[in-house]
Amino acid sequence: MNKDKQESPQYHEKNDIKDPAVDTLTEGWLHKVIMAFHQPTLWRSWQIVLFGLVTSAVVGLLWWRILDNSPRLGTGVFLMQIGFFILDTAVLLYLPWQRISFGPWKAQIVVLTVPRIFTTFILAFVALQFGFRPTFILNFGIQVLATAALIYGTVIEPHNLQLSEFVVFTDRLPLQTDPIKILQITDLHIERWTRRETKVLNLVKKVNPDLIIVSGDYVNTSYNTDPQTHASVRKLLSQLKAPYGVYATLGSPPVDLRDQVIPIFDGLDIKLLRHDYEVLEFENGGKLTVLGMDCTHHLPTDEARLARLVSRAPKDVPQLFVFHSPEMMPQATAHGIDLYMCGHTHGGQVRLPIIGPLLTSSQLGRRYVMGMYKEWRTHLYVSRGIGLEGMSAPRVRFMCPPEMTLMVLMPSGQP
Repeated sequence: MNKDKQESPQYHEKNDIKDPAVDTLTEGWLHKVIMAFHQPTLWRSWQIVLFGLVTSAVVGLLWWRILDNSPRLGTGVFLMQIGFFILDTAVLLYLPWQRISFGPWKAQIVVLTVPRIFTTFILAFVALQFGFRPTFILNFGIQVLATAALIYGTVIEPHNLQLSEFVVFTDRLPLQTDPIKILQITDLHIERWTRRETKVLNLVKKVNPDLIIVSGDYVNTSYNTDPQTHASVRKLLSQLKAPYGVYATLGSPPVDLRDQVIPIFDGLDIKLLRHDYEVLEFENGGKLTVLGMDCTHHLPTDEARLARLVSRAPKDVPQLFVFHSPEMMPQATAHGIDLYMCGHTHGGQVRLPIIGPLLTSSQLGRRYVMGMYKEWRTHLYVSRGIGLEGMSAPRVRFMCPPEMTLMVLMPSGQP
C-alpha cells in the first residue's frame, strides 16, 4: 500500500436539512435525572455534611423503631451509613488529587448515597423476617462490596485502555488490495489531561494505522465550555497522524456544543466531516469512501441526511460510515453501507453480570450496545469509547473498560 497520502475526490453538501427544533437528548428522562442530581454542586460543604447526617439518621431511626425500639441498633446502623458516606467522599476527593478524573464531587456523593440508603431502608423490613443480626451482616457486606466496586470502577478500570481488533471483508475491494488498517477513537470526554490520554497517543503510535477516525464527544459535559478542556482536546487531536489522514465527526449536541468544539479543529490536519464524504485511493486500485455526518439523535433528521449523503457517494467503492451513535444502523443496512463505526453508548459504561448494561442513552435502547453486529452486507461496530459520562454521573466504569478499535478492511476471498 502506498503510504503517501493521496489526493482524493471530496464531496461537501450544503446542510439545508435543518437541525431539529428540540434537542432529543436533553428532552429525555435520563438527561433530566442527571441534571436534577447535578443541583448539589451548588450546595455548600456543610449542606453536603448535613445531607449525609440526615439520611444516615433517618435509616438508623427506621431500624430502631421497626426492630424492638432498640436505640443501640439504630445507632449501629447510623454509624455504618455515615462511615460509608465519609469513605465515598474520600474516594471522590482522591480522584482529582491523583489526576484520575475530575467530576463534581458534591453531586456524585449524593448519587452514590441514594442507593446505599435505599438498600438499608429495604433491608430494615427484611430484618423483620430474618432477624437483626444476619440482616445487619448482609447489609454491611453489600456496603463493603459497593465500596470495593467504587474503588475499582473509579481508580482502576477507567484507565485500563484496551485495543479491540477485527477483520471485515468486502466485495467492493479488488482482490490485490492490501489490508486497510482503520483505527477508531471515540467518546474521549476529556475533562483534564490524565494518563488515559497519554495511553491513547501511545497506542496510536504502536498500531500505526493507515487512517484514523474519531467519532465524536470530545469533551466532558461538565467542562464543555472550559478553555483548559478545549486545550487538552486540541493537544491530543494535534498529535494524531496517519498516512491516509484523520477524519472526525461531531458527537451529541449537548456534549459537543457546535460553537465550542468546531473551533478546536481550526488549523489541525484533520478533516471534520459534516455531511461530507471523501474517497481515498490506495495502491493496486483499491478505494475507500469515508462518509461522516453530525449526529442530532433526532432519527428523522439523521435519516434524511444519511439518505442524501449516500445518494451522492460512489456505489462501487466500499463505504465507511463514521457517525457518533449506532441509531442509523437500520438505515445504513438499507443503503448497503459496508462498515459503520460509532460510539455514544459507552457499552453501558456500567455493566452487571447477566443484566448487562444498566443504561445506553440510545434511541434504540439495548439493540446495539457494544461490539460487532452484522446485518446483510453492513458491519456495525459500537465502541465502548474512552471517557466517562459527565455532570452528576459518577466517573465509573465497571465490567466495561475503555477501548480503541483497529478494524482491518480486506477484499472478500483474500486469505
